[in-house]
Amino acid sequence: MNSQIFREYDIRGVVGKDLDDDGVALIARAIGTYWVHKGVKRVCLGMDARLSSPGFSNIMAHGFTQCGLDVIDLGMVPTPVMYFSLFKLDVGGGIEITGSHNPKDDNGFKIALGHSTIYGGEIQKIREIMEAGIFANGSGRVKPYDISQEYMDDIIHRIDIKPKHLKVVIDPGNGVAGPFAMPIFKALGIDTSGICMEPDGNFPNHHPDPTISSGIQMLRDEVLGAHADLGIGFDGDADRIGVIDSRGKVIYGDMITCILAKAVLEKNPGEKILGEVKCSKVLFDEVKKAGGIPIMGKVGHSLMKARLMEEKAALAGEMSGHIFFVNRWYGFDDAIYAACRLLEILSCVDNPQTIFDALPVMVNTPEIRFECKDRIKVQVVERFASWARTGYEKIVDIDGIRFENQDGWGLVRPSNTQPVIVMRFEAKDAGTLEAMQTDTRNRLKMIMDKIEPPGM
Repeated sequence: MNSQIFREYDIRGVVGKDLDDDGVALIARAIGTYWVHKGVKRVCLGMDARLSSPGFSNIMAHGFTQCGLDVIDLGMVPTPVMYFSLFKLDVGGGIEITGSHNPKDDNGFKIALGHSTIYGGEIQKIREIMEAGIFANGSGRVKPYDISQEYMDDIIHRIDIKPKHLKVVIDPGNGVAGPFAMPIFKALGIDTSGICMEPDGNFPNHHPDPTISSGIQMLRDEVLGAHADLGIGFDGDADRIGVIDSRGKVIYGDMITCILAKAVLEKNPGEKILGEVKCSKVLFDEVKKAGGIPIMGKVGHSLMKARLMEEKAALAGEMSGHIFFVNRWYGFDDAIYAACRLLEILSCVDNPQTIFDALPVMVNTPEIRFECKDRIKVQVVERFASWARTGYEKIVDIDGIRFENQDGWGLVRPSNTQPVIVMRFEAKDAGTLEAMQTDTRNRLKMIMDKIEPPGM
């Protein structure tokens, strides 16, 4: 089995290539054994809409019961619903079978112990158990349980939508958010229409990622055509949000977090707000201006959740659209709940667009993926960091290297999941942005060629 499927935040690979039934059966026994070693006796199991998910779910359930674990089968639910079950049911862990926002042939497993997902070395422990082939043995049972209404009711009772006519379009991208988001929004009195609503693992309309242009274009067209106040997109398993304002502009996760943070701080001044190294400087500046304590952390939903709890922060957000509320929620990333909190804010003003227009304007890039072989990407970033330290006023090296001067900032970090170096840039004007980006690309290419000359 390809050991590279055991990634920083989850286990993920291509179905039929990295993940087949026999391999998934071994992974199930290894995860089950890992849980047993941690004293877990009962777990919950959820899945997304991918074509391979039902089969993998059956294999997982069987493998867990062979380890002596009882399994509560949640069926097809968003990842946040699986997380919700960790707080509501008598379980010691849980798993969501999901390829998230990846292509339709991908699938994987997000694994929780206690109330939070595992990552890093804990994922590698599962790989080590699988490779050793020594598994826990026992006899457990599988029990179906529908927690959907409990989840929806909990959100509805927490959200206070002011009596105003909000017109919203949602796009679950044929993932699993639709059957949950639509009834919640309607129960809150929001005029909601939807596209790509039916869960379909073929993703027939577009890629299930609301943070890229191909994943949000249909939603933009629908918002503009319907003269809606905003559009809300969800990724395949509904733990990431994308937003389109009434003018068709994409509002990235860091700016959504900025809006949410200011509302939290209005009632709870002095709270900590967590962003990650790809987030705009605007987020950190606005949090400080609003009386909060901005904190910069590493990229990754599991790492963000761990830091959120460590800092006892009220809210955390990633540019990718993972948003985590401790304030009035449970601390896990939940795009449906985050959408409701945003709608709560927008319902308080006569013209919702004014909330988006109030965001400070900077010139920035989306996340850029610069191809670099896995075996050298860390070394390339380390050498780039040494160069950047000599030419920039401020350096943050908690996750790759974020380099900043008075005119703008850039980020270079090795991807945890792909053979790429991730970059992002932000500056006071387009010329400065282009110059910084070109300079960085040229420097990275030069370093790569020195480490591994072309043709090798």
